[in-house]
Parts: sequence; C-alpha cells; structure tokens
Amino acid sequence: MTEYKLKDIDPLEIESLLEEVEKSFGFEFVENELAHVKTFGEFCDHVANKIELENHTDCTNQQAFYKLRKTISTTLNIESKIITPSFPLSKILPRQNRRSKVNKIENHLGFKLNILRAPNWLIAILSIMFIASIIGGYWNWQIGILGIVSSIGGLWLSTRIGNELDLKTVGEVAEKMTRENYLKSRRNQNTFNKTEIEKVLTNWFSVYFDIEKSQLKREAEI
Repeated sequence: MTEYKLKDIDPLEIESLLEEVEKSFGFEFVENELAHVKTFGEFCDHVANKIELENHTDCTNQQAFYKLRKTISTTLNIESKIITPSFPLSKILPRQNRRSKVNKIENHLGFKLNILRAPNWLIAILSIMFIASIIGGYWNWQIGILGIVSSIGGLWLSTRIGNELDLKTVGEVAEKMTRENYLKSRRNQNTFNKTEIEKVLTNWFSVYFDIEKSQLKREAEI
C-alpha cells in the first residue's frame, strides 16, 4: 500500500485541525514552529513533547467514558450500570427532544460534543447552491453574492438546528471526547499520558481527513 502523504491535503484544512489540536491539548503553536516537522511521526512527537504537564500512564479514553456515563446517568436519569461503550446512542438520545438532551449533557460536562448535524440531503443542496453561486457570479455578481451568502447562512443555521446523529454508540462519543477535549476528558486535567498522544492524533487525522489509520504511518510525509 502506498504511504499516504499528508502534504497533499489542503494547507487550510491542516491549519484548521491544528487549531483544534491546540484547544484539545491546551497549548498554542507559534509561527513557523512546525517548519522542521517533515513526517507524521515527528509531528506526534512534537505535540507530546510540547504538553507541559505531569505524565501519568492512565487511559484517557476510559476516563472519558466514565465521565460521560456519569453525566448521562445524572442528567437523563438513566441507570449507569446499563450504559456500556457499545450501548446505542439512539436509545439514550431518541429523536424527540434529542437536541435538548444533548444540551443538558454538554452543560454538565462543560464543553460541546458536536454530535448533531443537519441531514445529508440538506448539506448537499446547500453545498451545490454555494458552488453554483460562485459560477453564476461570473455572469451576475449580485445574484452570485446573494446565493453565496444564503448558502453559507443556511449551512450555519443547519449546524444549530441539525438533529441527526453520526455516531452510533456511547463509546464512540467517549473516543470523540478524548481527541477533541483531551484534557477536559481526564480525571485530573493537570496530567496527560504521553504514550497515548500518537494514538489520539492518529485517530483524529483519520476521522478528520477520512484516511485509513493503516496509512498514517510515522513515515507519512507532511
């Protein structure tokens, strides 16, 4: 199998993910800090070395699950012992009142889960509308701008009212918490597990860029 080259990804997409990495691990990259980084393995090592917290060997994903299970049990009055990593999310969050229940969970956790989205058909229509508006702008710029603004506004609104679940189990939500809110998912937010950072970043890059984990080798070029 040909090694995946992360350098083929749009730099703006990489930059967007780096901003999320900063939020999750509680630091900031300075300008040109990653100029020396040439491979995915070097990037993982750099992130792990940049986190200036006490190193503990406990599992963050496990802690995220326990924190999520306790929150679900407390906010939605569900017996905690029945909530396992494989427990269907749709049983905890039925379509009726789904968004309000997610809000309760998020408020208790203290951060957003971002597990709801608009229907795929709506996203597709708005995306096509955006592209068509750009093309149409060459002939009539007023209509083009109107279409672009409308489609962007529609996409923004759809993220606020969307009610569809992408994830299927409680365990998948815990995994998402681990990568997107790493420190906040830990029992002690002043510690981290250095040995699991590469695994977390591999999972993140895989999900964010739709890449097979097997392709994200340490030698993959950035």
